Amino acid sequence: MKKTRKIPQRKCIVCGSLKDKKDLLRIVNNKEEGILIDESGKVNGRGAYVCKDEACLKGLRKSNKLNQAFKMKIDDDIYEELEAYEVK
Repeated sequence: MKKTRKIPQRKCIVCGSLKDKKDLLRIVNNKEEGILIDESGKVNGRGAYVCKDEACLKGLRKSNKLNQAFKMKIDDDIYEELEAYEVK
């Protein structure tokens, strides 16, 4: 019997939908570098996941979900970088 690997699921902090981890964008609060977009999914730090669609990326600023996820005030330039993020 061949074991199939379970695909990790994560929840988008904006819309709340459960998706495969690889289909979401990870935002990390790293002690050394602060808040950054983690495309590899392996950067150390507290992570929050967001859908890669335009509505969720723009919804981050309106809903202040990043502020809640990281329990801190997020700078506007972080939101601008996320809104300008091109889905690859």
